[in-house]
Amino acid sequence: MDRTKITIDAGSLDDLQKLLGTFDENLNIVTAELGVEASVDGVRLKLAGAEESVALAARVLEGMLRLVRAGEPVDKNRIVYCIELAREGNLDNIEEVLTDVVAFTFRGKQIKCKTVGQKRYVDAIKHNTVVFGVGPAGTGKTYLAVCLAVSAYKGKEVEKIILTRPAVEAGEKLGFLPGDLQTKVDPYLRPLYDALQEMFGLETYLKLMEKGIIEVAPLAYMRGRTLSNAFVILDEAQNTTIEQMKMFLTRLGDGSKMVVNGDVTQIDLPEGKRSGLKHAVSILKDVEGIRAVTLTAKDVVRNPLVMNIVRAYDAAAEAGSARAGGRRAHTKEEKKH
Repeated sequence: MDRTKITIDAGSLDDLQKLLGTFDENLNIVTAELGVEASVDGVRLKLAGAEESVALAARVLEGMLRLVRAGEPVDKNRIVYCIELAREGNLDNIEEVLTDVVAFTFRGKQIKCKTVGQKRYVDAIKHNTVVFGVGPAGTGKTYLAVCLAVSAYKGKEVEKIILTRPAVEAGEKLGFLPGDLQTKVDPYLRPLYDALQEMFGLETYLKLMEKGIIEVAPLAYMRGRTLSNAFVILDEAQNTTIEQMKMFLTRLGDGSKMVVNGDVTQIDLPEGKRSGLKHAVSILKDVEGIRAVTLTAKDVVRNPLVMNIVRAYDAAAEAGSARAGGRRAHTKEEKKH
């Protein structure tokens, strides 16, 4: 196999140090993952190895260097993500994706997209009236939607923020929990509460809740209403029926925006009930003003292990489908004979 060499000029010692990481840990991740050799000469980084691997490593390190120059931190998660993007040929605009500020928390912390998929999702929400966000847990669907809702309220684009989800249990029974329906579903709405408190601060959040400017309620409470001048988020939408989804979407009033999120691999509906989220995406994806964005395991921004867990389950599901298809084909063949 042909060996080649490539030199990358970091421009300054400070940028080089940030690129390499503490005790060269960033560089070691890249070289170990891609199987190349690296050495430092002044502010230049020299790579050697198989031609394809060296070219890939150079693209990754140049992408990381652009992040460093944009003032962005470079950690293990981002390095692994840069490697994945480079393998797909999608690393060109990485600094634009990861430096775009979505919102600010009440403490002034910047909220930014962490993946290309998240950037696509955020842009879709900004430019469409109804957006479906479909993807696994940990991809930031709910959190980013809440951030954009708060930004829209602070920017006087909407007068209310309405957050809702179907009261369907993940293997548990709400009827056995104490209290009325609102009390019973509160634990299921906790991720929404937490995100709102981080964006507004506890005191402002409580005041807005008291005034009804922020409304958090089960999906059943939406029936018969017209939701105008509001930013409305439907979470866990995979657990809506077709009828519930139609009811919800037709609540849309003037000056409102809707974000519908869910994970179609975690449907808790009774057997025989079709997911309203899957149905809505299939029939509405080409309607003007409506956009469906699919997030994948690559967009998981929790512990990196979560990404691998999602992939393992996806692979198991695909293998199960393939086996089922094989059994059906075998049965049909037997019937012929």
